[in-house]
Amino acid sequence: MNNRTVAPSPAGTGSTGARAGVPAARPDSEAPIPPTTEADKTHVRPGDRIFAGLATGSGVFIVVLIAAIGVFLLLQAIPSLALDQVNFLTSREWSTGDVNNMRYGILDLLLVTVVSSAFALVIAMPIALGIALFLTQYAPRRLARPFAYVIDLLAAVPSIIFGLWGLLVLGPVLTPIGEWLTSNLGWIPLFAEGNVSIELGGTIFTAGIVLAVMILPIITAVSREVFDRTPVTHVEGAIALGATKWEVVRTTVLPFGKAGYVSASMLGLGRALGETIALTIILSGTGAAFAWSLFDGGATFASKIALAAPEFNDPRTAGAYIAAGLVLFVLTFGVNAIARAIVAGHKEYE
Repeated sequence: MNNRTVAPSPAGTGSTGARAGVPAARPDSEAPIPPTTEADKTHVRPGDRIFAGLATGSGVFIVVLIAAIGVFLLLQAIPSLALDQVNFLTSREWSTGDVNNMRYGILDLLLVTVVSSAFALVIAMPIALGIALFLTQYAPRRLARPFAYVIDLLAAVPSIIFGLWGLLVLGPVLTPIGEWLTSNLGWIPLFAEGNVSIELGGTIFTAGIVLAVMILPIITAVSREVFDRTPVTHVEGAIALGATKWEVVRTTVLPFGKAGYVSASMLGLGRALGETIALTIILSGTGAAFAWSLFDGGATFASKIALAAPEFNDPRTAGAYIAAGLVLFVLTFGVNAIARAIVAGHKEYE
């Protein structure tokens, strides 16, 4: 018999070493990962540092820029406010021709600005909601995309085009409607006879409808994106329970997108408050005080400043309009801050 003597495997190699309680050597592919040192954790590539610096600088720049604009407006307005002979916030007068007897207040400007913008928002919000729901829930994909492009293109139309369209085309069309409202609903202050002629079309009624068309793309675009992010599991769960299309929208899409829709509306309101050229063209100037009627004329903050540009040859006169611009700046800033605060409280939009 051939008795061969098998040499024992060294401890730590082969199966014998493993059975003896000594761990077998790992192949090169399973080599242990060296521990991360503190130096590795703090090491940042130059590209990361550059990008982080640019991003931080951009954020700081925009904050500083907004603050600088506010400080500039305030510094320019203070000397003229000191010369004002009436209450700046509550007076309806506006007379800045005589720098020795300046009498100006923003109450009428504030009321016309807020009422025209609020009226536009009341018109635009339900229409934008319907369009956003149609594009995201009902329209086929081949139709939804080009239709959305058409709505978005409204935002690219210049303000002067909207102004001319409102004054020359929309104004005459709205004249019979305005006359009917004043005749049948004139007992309501909003539809009472105004301080300008309805036939001329230069009323807050016409301006509000034009503003509604102008802010429609903003509200629609943001609302569409919010509704489109409704979790599919929520929608499928509602369908699995036998919900109809409208019930799916009412129980899943609208609750999910409500905050985003309100925020979009606030952004649209901010856009309407600052509109200048269109309202400068449409609104008829009047010396009468604003009487809470949609068929009044008047001026907003922005249109008043635009119309008075030739008077800016004196810093004291210009300061009066800058003071009005400061109020508009604070107003629009507050509206946009509210919109941001509404969205910030909902993690699903982050």
